[in-house]
Amino acid sequence: MAKVDRRIVKTQEAIKKAVIELMAEKCFDDITIQDIADRANINRGTIYLHYRDKFDLLDKLTEEHINELAKTGEWACKLDWSGALVPFFVYFQENYLFFSTMLESKGAPSFRKRLFDFIIAGFKGEIDRESGRNTDLDEDVMLQYAGAAYVSVIEWWIRNGMPHSPQVMAKQVGALLERTL
Repeated sequence: MAKVDRRIVKTQEAIKKAVIELMAEKCFDDITIQDIADRANINRGTIYLHYRDKFDLLDKLTEEHINELAKTGEWACKLDWSGALVPFFVYFQENYLFFSTMLESKGAPSFRKRLFDFIIAGFKGEIDRESGRNTDLDEDVMLQYAGAAYVSVIEWWIRNGMPHSPQVMAKQVGALLERTL
């Protein structure tokens, strides 16, 4: 595998950081490529070397975070609910600016849906059918309910300045999901 030039990585990180910071200040629709370039301290043309437009940039940034969450989920799903959720809440905390901006932004409503769809996909295989407690419940209804609750709790936690540690959140949300699914 070819090694990626550190200058390219550094430039891409500056571009991503710039767009997130700008989204925290104003609506995505009002942000221009020039705004991003100015904030990242690069030329406009440099952005176009890496991204087609600001929508491509936002899409790639979103995809990057969803992929990181997916990697976390690959091994975390082998744990109990509370243990499995700790790395997710830690990731949300470590990437606070991204998640707070994306979940609050009126210009990026598709992010919430992408996060929701990712969570639903992860919950799909977790429904308890062995104990008999969910036999009369429709799987789609259960997934919608659990997914909506989980995303809403993440939003509440971030919007309120993360008043509890990732471990406390994981324990509480894990207990609720265990009761639900």
